[in-house]
Amino acid sequence: MSLKHHHRGLELSASKSFVSKKWTFFLCIGFFCAGILFSDRMWPEPEANVVSREASDERLRLVSEDCDSSKKGLKRESKDIPREVYKSPDAIQTLDKTISTLEMELAAARAAQESIMNGSPVSDDFKLSETVTKRKYLMVVGVNTAFSSRKRRDSVRATWMPPGEERKKLEEEKGIVMRFVIGHSATPGGILDRAIQAEESKHGDFLRLDHVEGYLELSAKTKSYFTTAFKLWDADFYVKVDDDVHVNIATLGAELARYQMKPRVYIGCMKSGPVLAQKGVRYHEPEYWKFGEEGNKYFRHATGQLYAISRELASYISINQNVLHKYVNEDVSLGSWFLGLDVEHVDDRRLCCGTTDCEWKAQAGNICVASFDWSCSGICRSAERMKDVHRRCGEGPNALMAASF
Repeated sequence: MSLKHHHRGLELSASKSFVSKKWTFFLCIGFFCAGILFSDRMWPEPEANVVSREASDERLRLVSEDCDSSKKGLKRESKDIPREVYKSPDAIQTLDKTISTLEMELAAARAAQESIMNGSPVSDDFKLSETVTKRKYLMVVGVNTAFSSRKRRDSVRATWMPPGEERKKLEEEKGIVMRFVIGHSATPGGILDRAIQAEESKHGDFLRLDHVEGYLELSAKTKSYFTTAFKLWDADFYVKVDDDVHVNIATLGAELARYQMKPRVYIGCMKSGPVLAQKGVRYHEPEYWKFGEEGNKYFRHATGQLYAISRELASYISINQNVLHKYVNEDVSLGSWFLGLDVEHVDDRRLCCGTTDCEWKAQAGNICVASFDWSCSGICRSAERMKDVHRRCGEGPNALMAASF
């Protein structure tokens, strides 16, 4: 009986061993198949990575080649730049003027923004300038005048300043703006201001300043004029002339056009008169001690009868108007504002001819820009003599409209 049980036990163990080997075989086959499937699914990913890596390497190689070629081209171009500039001498001046203009426009915009943010009032003329300044002008001619100078203004209108529609045509076709420049009286709205308003309604040729008129306030008026004119009109030049001076406008325009490529130019009859320390004399200088020892002379500056400054200098005055010092003599003040700046001073004697020699100069073909009497700092009795000076020294009735600048 014991032998039977032992034999049966061996059969059962053999059966278990057989089953175990059989399942092991199937499991191995199953794992092998699963491994193949798993490997087939995962294989494309590294292949794609290899392809993308190869594409990236190709792009980097192309970019590198482009950079190398660009560097070579840049080197060739940089070598050619000096030659091109040498071939065109005006290129540097043009670039300098453009950069200077952009810098001053940026500074002017900042100053205007600060003024608005500080709550400063904006005049009606400034509001109108938004459309006016889009137009580019050759020059703005401001004729300095006073409340008592009505006859002088009429003599100018009858001679070298075109009236009404002719003046507007001059602005549109030649880019030349002309205005009488005046502020207001110590009592705004009084009889003097009303008289100017009536004259303005008739002729329309005034530029009114936010300035109180007075002989000792000419420096402040000059500063106000350039600041206001610069805001209203975008011009290459801004001219100031007295109302007792004869001017040939076409000749003035042609003369200024010669300096259009100069960014900072100050044109006039340059002088260096004595600093007068004695009180009571004409042109007395209260701040004489600033100019050294007694008997010293002023620095070079343009005489006050007529002078012109370029756009950048007008912008400089407009931006820095609150810190520019005013001497009692306005021509000295203007000259002092440009000290220390990189400004070209042009001494042009055609801007200060005498009323006697302007005639023979005109006959010789050398027409004067401006004429006056030195002894009177203007034309003596200009209201009476302006027509005569214009007849003898004028450039002709058709010169202005026929001129090309």
